[in-house]
Amino acid sequence: MLQHLTIVATGGTIDKIYFDDKSAYQIGAPQIGEILTQLGVAFAFEVIALMRKDSLHMDDADRDLIRRTILAQPHRHVLVTHGTDTMVETARALAGIPGKTIVLTGALNPARFQGSDAVFNIGCAVGAIQALPDGVYIAMNGRVWDPARVRKNREANRFEAS
Repeated sequence: MLQHLTIVATGGTIDKIYFDDKSAYQIGAPQIGEILTQLGVAFAFEVIALMRKDSLHMDDADRDLIRRTILAQPHRHVLVTHGTDTMVETARALAGIPGKTIVLTGALNPARFQGSDAVFNIGCAVGAIQALPDGVYIAMNGRVWDPARVRKNREANRFEAS
């Protein structure tokens, strides 16, 4: 049973906001805490706003920081919000962390946008994290993926088996 969920927010489309005066997207504060609060979830959670990066700008040092942050957490269940373009690479970099169930999720459209997949993906990730054994997983497009067997199809804008 999920008693406590640690959320490590790294940025990505899920947290993007639109500025009319700049005509550009920027990554804002993590949206997941507000989403979970509005949904009235029946578990405690904390959000660690680790970085605000587009995943295309993430490097090995960023992935190492995410890994070290997760290792330092006392709780077993860790959800990572992440940009979709390099989510698979980060998930693979987190492999082998003992005693944790880690699920990465994100969104193909910003959480603040009507029709975003963010809430659906978060719900799928929260359900998965409670049912899965220790390990690292990706929850996107209504499925739970093994990071070793998935890729993002940029043309179709979805995750699929690799």
